[in-house]
Amino acid sequence: MADTKADLAEDQKTLTATKVTFAEKKSQFEANQEVRAQELEALSKAIEIIANPDVAQSYSKHVKLVQMPGSKVSFLQEKSQAASERALLRNKAEDFLLSKAKELSSDVLATAAADIAKNPFAKVIDMIKALLSKMKQEAAEEADHKAWCDTELKKNKMKRDKKTSQVGTLTAEVEEYDSSIQTMAADMAELSKEQAELAKAMTEATEFRGKEKAKNVATIKDAQAARNAVKQALVILKDFYASQSFVQTGKQVPEMAAYKGMQSSNGGVVGMLEEIEADFARLETETTADEADAASKYSAFMSDAKASKKQKHDHEYKLSLKKDQAEFEMEQTKKSLKGTQEELDKATAYYEDLKPNCLTVHVSYEERVARRKEEIAALKEAYKILDQKSA
Repeated sequence: MADTKADLAEDQKTLTATKVTFAEKKSQFEANQEVRAQELEALSKAIEIIANPDVAQSYSKHVKLVQMPGSKVSFLQEKSQAASERALLRNKAEDFLLSKAKELSSDVLATAAADIAKNPFAKVIDMIKALLSKMKQEAAEEADHKAWCDTELKKNKMKRDKKTSQVGTLTAEVEEYDSSIQTMAADMAELSKEQAELAKAMTEATEFRGKEKAKNVATIKDAQAARNAVKQALVILKDFYASQSFVQTGKQVPEMAAYKGMQSSNGGVVGMLEEIEADFARLETETTADEADAASKYSAFMSDAKASKKQKHDHEYKLSLKKDQAEFEMEQTKKSLKGTQEELDKATAYYEDLKPNCLTVHVSYEERVARRKEEIAALKEAYKILDQKSA
């Protein structure tokens, strides 16, 4: 998001600069067209002034020194009058062009005005016509160039905007895929870890259960054996003491009581053995119950653990498939991003090529001087041609 905002800010900055430059270029073009239009108007006016039939007739009559039969005007008078008229027309045309040149800051008009003053009169019209034709051609070429620039700049901007948007969208998709893949990888690692922990717990529970069962079985077996042994002992003792109750004793010493054995109900051997038998019976019962409870808990734990382990395994497997698909789609998106970025780079490079020719306002003094020199050279060449014709 931060990168996209930064790119957007940079693009907006570039767009603003482009609009400003385009406005300057448009203004310069319109100004150039206005200057050319006024130059053409000025040149047309100059041609109109110089091409006036009266001027042409005066030039033909006086400059070429044609003497009409029966004319009463002397040669010197005709020459003086022609020179005066030529000077008046030169000054009028020159003043008009100079005023327009000053008004429009036009070097072309200033040069044309200077040429009127220094060139033979007969060559002025052709020279201005040639200059006029040249200016029209330049204006047409500049208009064509501007139209071409406008079209190319519009197409290029639309392409750059489209590709920039696509690059942003594809970049966001790649980042989203990458984040999703990392999350799925972390989840898969956690699931694998949990499955390993469950497997370990199941193994440990099985080992513990085996030992516990063996111990309980042995305890139950020992309790049963001991209880049976105590029962046998009780039978023997009870039979013995029962028989003693019916034994007829002979005469005894009066001061001595008859001994009937340790058969007292409180603390006697029989009572003690009965308690021991009860203890063994209780031990057998409790151990049997504990064994049953432990077996039930172990079975429930193993059932839950197996179900949980299977669920985690299935989830991990589905995640792996989803992750593989996401990685494939991310690679395809990266390829699309690379191709789109290349297209954007080409469009940007083409825009950089267009800028010097279409957006940069050319006001270089050296270029303008060089162009004016070419114009002057062309005018001088035309002057030489016309001068030779006149000769």
